[in-house]
Amino acid sequence: MENNLNITNGDSATPAMKEAGIQGDFLPWRDVLHDGPVPADLPLEKLSRSRAQFIIDQGWGDPKAIKKDFVQRDETLFRYRNYSKVILWFEHDLYDQLQILQILDWFSDNPPEESNLTIVCTEQYLGMATPDQMKGLLKFEEVISEEHLSLAKKAWAAFRSPLPIRWQRLLEEDTSILPFLRGAILRLLQEYPDCKSGLSRTAYIALDIISKGENKPGKVFGCYQETEERKFMGDSSFWVILNQLLESNPPLLELSTGTQLISPPGPEPVLSITAAGNAVLAGERSWLDVAELNRWIGGVHLTPTNIWCWNAESHRLSCTSDSNGHV
Repeated sequence: MENNLNITNGDSATPAMKEAGIQGDFLPWRDVLHDGPVPADLPLEKLSRSRAQFIIDQGWGDPKAIKKDFVQRDETLFRYRNYSKVILWFEHDLYDQLQILQILDWFSDNPPEESNLTIVCTEQYLGMATPDQMKGLLKFEEVISEEHLSLAKKAWAAFRSPLPIRWQRLLEEDTSILPFLRGAILRLLQEYPDCKSGLSRTAYIALDIISKGENKPGKVFGCYQETEERKFMGDSSFWVILNQLLESNPPLLELSTGTQLISPPGPEPVLSITAAGNAVLAGERSWLDVAELNRWIGGVHLTPTNIWCWNAESHRLSCTSDSNGHV
């Protein structure tokens, strides 16, 4: 039996991998790195504690179990030398690409033996793969080189920087050694407030879907997913975005019952767009005029005094001094 460590994005791929006869131990990474703080200058164990606390604060699971999962994950990674090979199994979307950067950054400081670290990364969603498809993915297995590690280290540092321009500048570099990274860089930048509407791409799409008549949260999420070429966001993250639109003053959305969406929402309330929401969609006002911005993207803490906006036309970030978008 092969003594491999298979690192995956989450738990959903493991059953198909085992059924496909892929041998070894399985380590799901799980972290939703596109949500919440990922500050610089924290080693893995301290960062894991910070990430665990963020997930706990979101109400996304049992606190003890979340903390335990992170500790066990890191302890398994630290034992990587006990394995003959480490194989990274990942997808092409933002969720996975950020995990790849974190893992490869760690390996750049803890170099494995030659040819001991490989990656399988394609456009196949692992959780939807059949055992035969999973087995077939092995033909895409690639040895991780110093070039992979160097790029990942640079990109991971840029992601964790308090200055998002470092992340934007990666678009000017050759990132082809990690072929799906460029798309992830751009998609994350689109989650910054738009310079005109003040909304992230996800929030704008959600508001637009609701304005056109879809009013059940689950169906709104499904419609949003159809707009993503590389699906990366789970429903829990999506509810957070909708809740932010419900909480602004005035709100952009209203609920038929209650004031917040709960994950999972059931029985489902009905969503409706407000006059303020329609005004934002029409370009008549910015969401930043009515919302108290408090959000992390990697190492960037967006607040009313630290607003970075994304210009979809120029593909550039700009730092604004007030919520009206004036530089």
